[in-house]
Amino acid sequence: MPRSTSAARTETLLRDLPQSVSVVSKELIADQSMQSMADVVRYMPGITMGLGEGHRDAPTIRGNASTADFFIDGVRDDAQYLRDLYNVERIEALKGSNAMTFGRGGGGGVLNRVSKEALWGPTRSLVLEGGSFNHKRAMLDLGQDITDGVAVRLNGMLENSDGFRVSNHLERKGINPTAAFLVSPRTMVRLSYEYLNDRRTIDRGIPSYLGAPSVTDRTTFFGNPSINLSTVQVRSAVASIDHTTAHGVHVVNRTRAARYDKFYQNSYPGAVSTGGAQVAVSAYNHALNRKNLFNQTDVTYQLDNGSVKHTLLAGAEFAVQGTDQFRNTGYFNNSATSLLVPFTEPTVATPVTFRQTATDADNASTANVAALYAQDQLSLSTHWQLIAGVRVERFTIRFHNNRDNARLSRSDNLLSPRVGLVYKPIESMSLYGSVSRSYLPSSGDQFAALTVTTSTLEPERFTNREFGFKWDVSPLVAVTAATYRLDRTNTSAAHPLDATRIVQTGAQRTTGSEVGVAGDVTQWWQIAGGFAAQQARIVSATTAAKVGQSVALVPHTSASLWNRLKFARGIGAGLGVIRQGSMYAAIDNTVTLPGFTRIDAALYAHLYSGVRAQLNLENAFDRHYIATSHGNNNIMPGAARTLRLSVTAAR
Repeated sequence: MPRSTSAARTETLLRDLPQSVSVVSKELIADQSMQSMADVVRYMPGITMGLGEGHRDAPTIRGNASTADFFIDGVRDDAQYLRDLYNVERIEALKGSNAMTFGRGGGGGVLNRVSKEALWGPTRSLVLEGGSFNHKRAMLDLGQDITDGVAVRLNGMLENSDGFRVSNHLERKGINPTAAFLVSPRTMVRLSYEYLNDRRTIDRGIPSYLGAPSVTDRTTFFGNPSINLSTVQVRSAVASIDHTTAHGVHVVNRTRAARYDKFYQNSYPGAVSTGGAQVAVSAYNHALNRKNLFNQTDVTYQLDNGSVKHTLLAGAEFAVQGTDQFRNTGYFNNSATSLLVPFTEPTVATPVTFRQTATDADNASTANVAALYAQDQLSLSTHWQLIAGVRVERFTIRFHNNRDNARLSRSDNLLSPRVGLVYKPIESMSLYGSVSRSYLPSSGDQFAALTVTTSTLEPERFTNREFGFKWDVSPLVAVTAATYRLDRTNTSAAHPLDATRIVQTGAQRTTGSEVGVAGDVTQWWQIAGGFAAQQARIVSATTAAKVGQSVALVPHTSASLWNRLKFARGIGAGLGVIRQGSMYAAIDNTVTLPGFTRIDAALYAHLYSGVRAQLNLENAFDRHYIATSHGNNNIMPGAARTLRLSVTAAR
């Protein structure tokens, strides 16, 4: 049965967790030739992926946007970049307020990547992929046990591709060696190192006009593509020790050190003129360097107290995160910060120089985390289970403005409880209710800025109330359903016309329901999909938003369903449907992104022993649609019909 060690920090059946969890497996990733986290969340009900200015993952989970709620094997992967899937075993979306498990943030949920680890046994896989828009990609997965006590594994990736839009290019490479050491029958040590290098064209899409995406060719680039560039290097090292004492106490300690070196530079569209003849283009660049060090310790113990069984957890987390950033404003022809270009010919080669203005960032910050948490999972009887836990966390940020030498700091003590009750009428079915709470300090999800004003603000608070149902219809098919209300107070959002400015919006409430299904209906038919209906609205107004306005990038309904059919003689086919309702581009609700339906398809063929060919077709009917946005005037059209052919050799 599917299990997770992330949601409760103990190994727990998914159906025994009192919260909604969506999982995308490595098999589903491979079957659909998924290329990004944006592809993954299409099959996770209640989650949309924003444009993120074209250089970072930016999900909105249950109406709450964040760039920080990403984890690897339960440890925070806290930086702004576009993640790859080459070394991923599966991806878990753990929804609702998750601070008891994951710490500050996590108000709407978190995305946790479970990485591929060294195993005892051979692993051999090579994937070569090519396709539309000059797409070229290769992935390698090699693993072997060297002795009874040592196993190693190597995952690697190379990519050199263009995109469906003009002047779009991506170069990416990654390598991830891992090793496992069975020090004793009760002690396991694991080591891992990853290097990822990503260089790409930043593409911020098209502007809006008269309350809708402007009417232009979906490939049109707005701005000067020769200056639009993002480079990021990620280096991370992980060490974990897993030990069980002779008395049954299980201790896991994880340390993750990571460095993110990022630079991006871009020109991008602003507002279209009243008559629709011209569009304003602006530019800036930004260097952002971050160093993270996390250490987590979990201690678990199972205790039987008569008819009641306890799984006790106690843990601690300590972290230091340092960030340096420097931003420049772009000047066209070395004179103006904004350039009016013809709407019909918006791709320009106008020279751009960069220098600082009085409002550009030049600062450094250090965030320190010290947290203790405790939890008890109680099996009260054959039918009833209870989970209760609390996390006490001290979050401190120190901020230094290099421009004027100003120093600011703030410390918050965050108390994050979670309680969940599970009723199991039969072993394969559970009904649950839960309440959980999370906090986000006033420095924001990337804590890269602190002002005299924000340093006085209390943290945002998220309270999630959820009821749900889980049923393993068979050993291979799982159905889930949940309904929830998530309240967020003291909220903030990007200004609809200037995404670099954060404005207060008071309080918001997200209410919704979702259904998910995954598994093997028969030995010939596999399915994965879900449906979500939700509303995220402002319930307490400020000057930035009125009561009743909707949160950006939250469609009222969304649905997806993937079908994989197996035929005789190693032949198979896939058919997927993705439906997304209309949604607003920004908090002011002045621009509507229309809904769309997209059809995907695939063919599979086993050529001979261990070799498989695969053909994937995205947007099979070449529908013109809008995928997502970053504010009112950075709107990304969906990709044209995309064909990818891959050959996999594995044994």
